[in-house]
Amino acid sequence: MTKQTHSFQAEVAQLLHLVTHALYSNPEIFLRELISNASDACDKLRFEGLNNAALYEDAPNLEVRVTFDKAAKTVTISDNGIGLSEAEAIANLGTIAKSGTKEFMTKLSGDQKSDAQLIGQFGVGFYSGFIVADKITVESRRAGLAHSEGVRWISGGTGDFEVETIDRAQRGTSVTLHLRAEAEEYLNTWKLKSVIGKYSDHISLPILMRKEEWKEGTDDQGGEMVTTDEWETVNKASALWTRAKKDITTDEYNAFYKQISHDFADPLAHTHNRVEGSTEYTQLLYVPAKAPMDLWNRDRKGGLKLYVKRVFIMDDAEALLPSYLRFIKGVVDSADLPLNVSRELLQESRDVKAIREGCTKRVLGMLEDLAKHDKLPEASADGVTDVVSDEDKALVGKYTTFYNEFGAVLKEGLGEDFANRERLAKLLRFASSTSDTVSVSFADYKARMKEGQEAIYYITAETQAAAKNSPQLEVFRKKGIEVLLMTDRVDEWALNYMQDFDGTPLQSVAKGAVDLGKLLDEDEKKAAEEAAEAFKPLLAKLKEALKDQVEDVRVTTRLVDSPACLVVQDDGMSAQLARMLKQAGQATPEVKPVLEINAEHALVKKLDGSVHFNDLAHILFDQALLAEGGMPADPAAYVKRVNALLV
Repeated sequence: MTKQTHSFQAEVAQLLHLVTHALYSNPEIFLRELISNASDACDKLRFEGLNNAALYEDAPNLEVRVTFDKAAKTVTISDNGIGLSEAEAIANLGTIAKSGTKEFMTKLSGDQKSDAQLIGQFGVGFYSGFIVADKITVESRRAGLAHSEGVRWISGGTGDFEVETIDRAQRGTSVTLHLRAEAEEYLNTWKLKSVIGKYSDHISLPILMRKEEWKEGTDDQGGEMVTTDEWETVNKASALWTRAKKDITTDEYNAFYKQISHDFADPLAHTHNRVEGSTEYTQLLYVPAKAPMDLWNRDRKGGLKLYVKRVFIMDDAEALLPSYLRFIKGVVDSADLPLNVSRELLQESRDVKAIREGCTKRVLGMLEDLAKHDKLPEASADGVTDVVSDEDKALVGKYTTFYNEFGAVLKEGLGEDFANRERLAKLLRFASSTSDTVSVSFADYKARMKEGQEAIYYITAETQAAAKNSPQLEVFRKKGIEVLLMTDRVDEWALNYMQDFDGTPLQSVAKGAVDLGKLLDEDEKKAAEEAAEAFKPLLAKLKEALKDQVEDVRVTTRLVDSPACLVVQDDGMSAQLARMLKQAGQATPEVKPVLEINAEHALVKKLDGSVHFNDLAHILFDQALLAEGGMPADPAAYVKRVNALLV
């Protein structure tokens, strides 16, 4: 027998300090996390046992057992799953998987309740045991190893842990928590059963506890509840998705969601269906109410839980949903896939493609239903309002909640899912020059278009304020034309795949010469033509002064209050996209903008004949660049020119 002492990984040491000193406002989550880990261990044995039945040894029935010892003040969670070898115990219990560790740490806010809810979302659920325990003992043996190759892991939740080899007849793992004095309420059958019922009722294998019975006292003394040697199942122990929908309550659906997602909030919506036909499968899919903190982490594993004929196959079957729906949680249980399905097969299987298409349609259907009921119907002209059911009232505001969390991810689908592009376009929402809330759909915009307006106008920018105050919007504001404000980083990329909505073209107000067509009256058109002709000498002079920075200089009708603005040609890369690519370290082709000037502005009128023409020309360009969110190539030169003119 050997005994060794190891130091925790730095992140674990920091996490343990936080767990033991801060995350105590919801201590009962420790039982949920440890039972979930035990269930996962049994699922892994099922999977490995497909190719090696000997791993089951002499215990084919998988289960989790929860016991307590009042005298020793311990609670033990045991499973007969895959178990741990000594090397695995050191690796898995002494470190945290690198993906998400930093995100987990940065999300800790100091708020005990919200911080406690983060436990489990990054594979750190085991450490929640230290919320209630001042010492944890883990004894385990990996299935298939000799009895002499068991391992015991002990830690007090400080800076190190001990590991030693032991003889262990049973495969699987036992986690024993040595409870703190303030956690002794868990030395109680009723308390443990209530927590299991709350969080783990739908674990798809039995959770066993010893039965209790009343023992009468003697000599006129009262009786007491004592544990027996008989075991009873304290959870439903059946896969929720296999039951009929009519037999499942909303609370049960929500509880199952929380179990598989490690989320404390109820989901916004769910769909539960059995699909029959050439491909048979059952799907139970959920729309979360809150985005996971690592949603944009490229190393993050997403996807649905995949079962085949109720046998667990994998946790993160990414092939079952497109990437832009990676936030969806749930389970798919297939009757057609082979039990030994691999990730490679998932990418190529015809059945998987059918499941993927079916799940995508169901999710989009859920989102369309949420969007349809996001607002209560308005009264008609005669004051009559449609009768709204309580069920529909419960959906009000849910799509807004969803879109605020996941709208940017949904937009990725415009470039990834051609077949559903029109459905996705109808689900998108934006702020606009007339609405500060992100609530305007393309359909809403079209319904409000002015007579004679021939395009859906939009602008992209880093922030809503920058978009709303852009000089490019001035003539649209003057004419009362609504402009959509697009401020998500994905917008520029996504709109490359969408040229129109329901037959109406989309037009960036920062691209090409502005053409309001029928919305300009004859006098305005005539004045613009005359200004362009009269300013030809000045335009040529400006173009020469700025020849290294601009492609062209022209008079515009889009400006009202500002002297100048920058635009790009219709087929050119926008300045916003170019800046984003540079920030990401990607090479971008050189795109010179077009400088458009306002012929009516006092500063422009003073340009011609000014002794400071060259300085004013560069200031005009740099200010236009600043107004659209860019930075002058030489900020010091810009400041010097402005100061010289001020003096």
